[in-house]
Amino acid sequence: MVRGPPVADACHGGKGRGERRSRQRRRQGMAAPGRTDDETMDTAYAPRLRGSRMPVGLRAPFSGRTWREFLYLFLSVPMSVLMFTYAITVLALGTGLLVTTLGIPVLAGGLAGSRALGGLERARARALLGLEVAAPEPPRASRPGLMGWVGAVLKSGASWRHVVYSLLHLPWAIFSFVFSLTLWTVGWALLAYPLWRWTFPAYLDQPGALMWGDGHGHGVYLDTPTEIGFTSGFGLLLVLAGPWVIHGLTQVDRVMVHGLLGPSLLATRVSQLESDRGVVVDTAAADLRRIERDLHDGAQARLVALAMDLGLAKEKLAEDPEAAAKMVDEAHGEVKTALRELRDLARGIHPAILTDRGLGPALSALSARCTVPVTVTVDLDRRPAAAIEGIAYFTASELLQNVSKHARATSATLDVWTNADRLMVLVADNGQGGAHTESGTGLAGLAERLDAVDGLLIVDSPSGGPTCITAELPWRG
Repeated sequence: MVRGPPVADACHGGKGRGERRSRQRRRQGMAAPGRTDDETMDTAYAPRLRGSRMPVGLRAPFSGRTWREFLYLFLSVPMSVLMFTYAITVLALGTGLLVTTLGIPVLAGGLAGSRALGGLERARARALLGLEVAAPEPPRASRPGLMGWVGAVLKSGASWRHVVYSLLHLPWAIFSFVFSLTLWTVGWALLAYPLWRWTFPAYLDQPGALMWGDGHGHGVYLDTPTEIGFTSGFGLLLVLAGPWVIHGLTQVDRVMVHGLLGPSLLATRVSQLESDRGVVVDTAAADLRRIERDLHDGAQARLVALAMDLGLAKEKLAEDPEAAAKMVDEAHGEVKTALRELRDLARGIHPAILTDRGLGPALSALSARCTVPVTVTVDLDRRPAAAIEGIAYFTASELLQNVSKHARATSATLDVWTNADRLMVLVADNGQGGAHTESGTGLAGLAERLDAVDGLLIVDSPSGGPTCITAELPWRG
């Protein structure tokens, strides 16, 4: 183990390891994959103009996002009426024709139309709510021809989910639009009450808005300064609450669009596994090419030269023993070099110390070869699965290589611990920072390889440093 200053603590404000782990867990939650565009309201209603100091709550009624969400609720009414009418019509028509040979094709065509309308709904949610929902998996016919397509559409769960969305969304669309319109209209009307109160004495011959009356000219009117101020203040509260209520209503729409108009959880998982399998295959192929290149350019070429030198030494053995002995001595040195290259190559494939003694000793040996002093701390009460252990080792190896080559650091730390059912690897340095996972970088490839095994790479590297990179892997012990 190579000791150095506690750089990881500096990355996190000098706090202890427990605090560092909790912060990493919070960062994990923030970076969790699969999130939709459901930012907090502070972010949603952030000011567009640089330097604005208006509180977030006062900006919300004028935010573009608020009006886009309100427009979404407004357009939901005619769109849901169209989808509901279409779904009821095709279901009734298809069911009624089931006694004939036309019923099944008509029902399948109706389901296909519902999928098309669902595509319009996803586009509307993407444009106005910022919600990215992929199209569901297309129907897969088990046999060619029209009847194969009809059977695939009828057996597709996504097709029936579109119909369910059409039936359920209409009552919700009517409620959400009417509620939000009433809330905001009343709020703005009450807020502006001091501006239009003059209409009551001018045209209705009463001092203000009537709150209660007995029908005989007696009643309670909003006409005193206190009552007018209270009315306007209550309207302001409704206006400020309107964006939050609208955002909450559209959250239900987000859930419905994502759950009923998007791909199923099983299809999403299958697609993710197919993508991960491609990454694994590409990574394995790249590793094989690297090993082949290292063998061809290194040990193999050295062994070929060694064989030629030994052949020449054999020819000179009888006529010039001294020259032959010198050539054999040189060949002996070449053998040592070739053995060292093969040993390094084998260590790059899978180091023996990792198999025999585990992550702690293997990472200590790895850090000893780093050009920067490294403090290694491994807190594991048992060993994870061999595959995860190997990935953790090579992740740490690549991160330490980046520290040596690019960080311009004077010290680094390497921490390994468990967090519930996850294996955490944290590499930190006091270098220049600026590391990122943009496409084309080594960290981008590392992030893809970790994602292939349901892992996660979190990079915290502001310009000027320090850099903290956390790799999270499933335990699978």
